[in-house]
Amino acid sequence: MSDRADRTGWTPPLRRRRRSNWAAQPPTWQEARPAVISDALKRASSRPSGNWFVVGASRDVRAGGRPCGRTVGGVEVVLWRSETGGLRAGPGACPHLGAPLRDSRVVCGTLVCHWHGLSLDGGSFAGWDPFPAYDDGVLVWVRLDSVGGEDPTERPVVPERPTAGSGVDAVFTAVGRCEPQDVVANRLDPWHGSWFHPYSFVDLTVTRPPLGEEDDAFVVDVSFRLTDRLVVPVRAEFTAPGPRTVVMRITEGEGTTSVVETHATPLTAEGADRPRTAVVEAVVAASDRRGFAVARAAAPALRPLMRRTAGRLWRDDLAYAERRWALRSTGRFPG
Repeated sequence: MSDRADRTGWTPPLRRRRRSNWAAQPPTWQEARPAVISDALKRASSRPSGNWFVVGASRDVRAGGRPCGRTVGGVEVVLWRSETGGLRAGPGACPHLGAPLRDSRVVCGTLVCHWHGLSLDGGSFAGWDPFPAYDDGVLVWVRLDSVGGEDPTERPVVPERPTAGSGVDAVFTAVGRCEPQDVVANRLDPWHGSWFHPYSFVDLTVTRPPLGEEDDAFVVDVSFRLTDRLVVPVRAEFTAPGPRTVVMRITEGEGTTSVVETHATPLTAEGADRPRTAVVEAVVAASDRRGFAVARAAAPALRPLMRRTAGRLWRDDLAYAERRWALRSTGRFPG
């Protein structure tokens, strides 16, 4: 695909193409070799996470709002904000009699248990010890050393994103019956895009699979479908900077520097008979077009649409991940 040579002039982002024929597109099964996907998954799994887990959208934990409850790796977690907006996190059970702190209230930045009024300001109290938490401006993370089992780090590995304030972000969350590796494996198989998601992608070609540890990106040319005949062609790279994260970054075409971050967070403890994993996907869209400021101003209206688009894809991709886990759990996985 070609670059836009003159970025100061206006060029239409859309392209017209012939009506598509799903069955006539070139098969990709020979290129989508199980060994290539498996090797990419192994490299991702070997990278350190510092025991950090994504728990949701930054804007879902609001100053002055109610606490948020999550379960990560079988550990109950509660999150809230101080009066100044600082993120707080800790065990989700009250140290007094085990009340669910997610149902409590935040009063002047202090978490007040709704059973007996015990107050927690985010510091250690009566055996209740806080968890390290991090807000990257789009997502909130919590560090659980007992779940991760790695050497802890001060901060999580946050993927590179468009310059703060230059993009429009939205966060979608869904839950599937699988393990994080099944979600990551789905994202490290770009060959399924035009076949499994013909309503969203067309003309997908993996121009270069990973070459090894030093060059670990899938390079993909693909067109995002707007209608049956109107598409937006781009070049994108898929990388896995950590064991539970896959990033798609647009490197050429419309929306260059935009990213889609897919984070797979285990909800159940390792080895659970019925594992459940949360997919937390952050879309950060950017553009160098002069009119993109209008999109930023309309971000509150655009976010539901962005989440619906992600939800349509994950309806299918979670079925993919769940099927992969079902095959693995019964020893029938072909890879």
